Amino acid sequence: MEIAFAFAFGAVVGSFLNVCIWRVPIGKSIVYPGSHCPRCGNPVRARDNIPILGYLLLRGRCRDCGAAIGIRYPIVEILTGVLVALLLYRFGLSWEFAVNAVFVAALITISGIDLDHQIIPDVISLPGIVVGLLVSLAGVGPSILDSAIGVLLGGGLLYGVAVGYQALTGREGMGGGDIKLLAMIGAFLGWRGVLVTLILGSLSGAVVGIVMILGRGADTRVAIPFGPFLAAGAIAALFCGDALINWYLDLAFSMSV
Repeated sequence: MEIAFAFAFGAVVGSFLNVCIWRVPIGKSIVYPGSHCPRCGNPVRARDNIPILGYLLLRGRCRDCGAAIGIRYPIVEILTGVLVALLLYRFGLSWEFAVNAVFVAALITISGIDLDHQIIPDVISLPGIVVGLLVSLAGVGPSILDSAIGVLLGGGLLYGVAVGYQALTGREGMGGGDIKLLAMIGAFLGWRGVLVTLILGSLSGAVVGIVMILGRGADTRVAIPFGPFLAAGAIAALFCGDALINWYLDLAFSMSV
């Protein structure tokens, strides 16, 4: 029952994240006005605003004008619900659960915005760095030293990559938003989490990029948002980062013997 409640609560949070994904990049308030159709402007009725079920009942279309509702909406609600339920299972009802739920919600919002607009808004990542450091100082998550090193390592690594790539190619290859995002991830997960996130994010991003180039004939210079891959890597690091590090160290040790 607790897991089911966590999923339902997460789905409600996901519904709010959809609002943030749509409104934050265009500078609109995330509080007022209430949920409405972006095409006809009519408010969404309460029964249609139920996460996941509302989309199914409406068959993915506005009740008033028939405009299509993006499939992203139920996907975000389901994803948030699943992750909140997993966090409750992993950490129990604790401060770790609450802090990491906020962290995951920020990652989902950033990913949705980056996919839609190829930007990572400072209004999320910069306060996220401060929050991550403060909760570490309060004794939740990594130590404050690990958190501070994570911020410097996360931001420094991608900044170095961005400067090096631009020096070699003469064009920008890494946005400032990605640098701040990895610094935020470091604040919440510490420097070990940064390393796991960067490795997994880079690998998954490279695979997707190769598939796009080979399967769709995309140009090698095609812009691929890196934020969602960093977010996915961070979530993997949150749940199984220590296990991945231990597996790698065991593998490296066995190969060296």
